[in-house]
Amino acid sequence: MLGITPFGMFHTLVSLVSLFAGLYGLLRFGDIRYARGSGKTYVLATIVTCVTGLFIFRHGGFNEAHVLSILTLIVLAIGWKADRGAADRGGRRTIAALCFTLTVFFHFIPGFNETLVRIPVGEPFINGPRDPKLLVLVGGTFVVFAIFGVFQARRLLRRGDAVGMAPAR
Repeated sequence: MLGITPFGMFHTLVSLVSLFAGLYGLLRFGDIRYARGSGKTYVLATIVTCVTGLFIFRHGGFNEAHVLSILTLIVLAIGWKADRGAADRGGRRTIAALCFTLTVFFHFIPGFNETLVRIPVGEPFINGPRDPKLLVLVGGTFVVFAIFGVFQARRLLRRGDAVGMAPAR
């Protein structure tokens, strides 16, 4: 089916669970928090997605997709650490939110590539990860996430200082 192995299909299904949980958190609550069910689902499914992605070599050996998996795990760990015990607002909460939001954006990069090299069947929309159409699509998605991140940070920093402490009274 579209040139996907059973392992690749498992990886894809877990990544879709992760993506939907992340988008749900962002759209419903304005951020992803590990304390919420959707946040736990997002973080755990993203970890599984990244780890399984490290064993997929469709485009040869170790490549940019593997680096993105490792980078995602690092940013996810920073977000998780900042999220632990963070107040509802402030610096730590903002760092956590921006890290988790960035990892949602990271899902779109291989997602667009792997989908659009297969669809439409017989005449794929793009021919690979360096196709200019993909670069425009990823760039546009980054702009949307960057704008969302600015609004997210402003909302979370509205009360509290840059280190996540409540303002002095």
